[in-house]
Amino acid sequence: MTLSIRTVAPEALYDLRRLVLRENDPAVDVSDPRDHDGDARHFAGFLDDQLVVCGSIYASVSPLHETVPAHQLRYLATHFDVQGLGYGAALLDRLEQAAWHDGAREIWANGRDTALAFYRRQGWQLVPGSEHLSPYTGLPHTVIWKSLNTTT
Repeated sequence: MTLSIRTVAPEALYDLRRLVLRENDPAVDVSDPRDHDGDARHFAGFLDDQLVVCGSIYASVSPLHETVPAHQLRYLATHFDVQGLGYGAALLDRLEQAAWHDGAREIWANGRDTALAFYRRQGWQLVPGSEHLSPYTGLPHTVIWKSLNTTT
């Protein structure tokens, strides 16, 4: 099957965000206060009509280079049934392209430590000394980033 990636309303992503990133806890809020900001972008990847991967970007000040136009990546999630098949990488690439198109020259995130190898394969870098526990999940995270200067 071919992955179809398109922009969607943020609410379309909440179930997958909750399932993959919040242990499917129905009591957990998976919205971001910036979800409806004019510069927020939300992408979903579908196999036929099934949502299998999602992610969002928000215009943000980079914690590394405050003067570089940047976007923050949040809620990158791939359904458990299709992890490891390249769908997350494809969606991440699309998010990076959208950030570049919107004027960002850097993208950053608080990456789950269990996903750092994935991000590094996609060209992201870790910020040494930025390790922390997420206030949302209590899980170990590290600040990660990527220069978008070579993205077209």
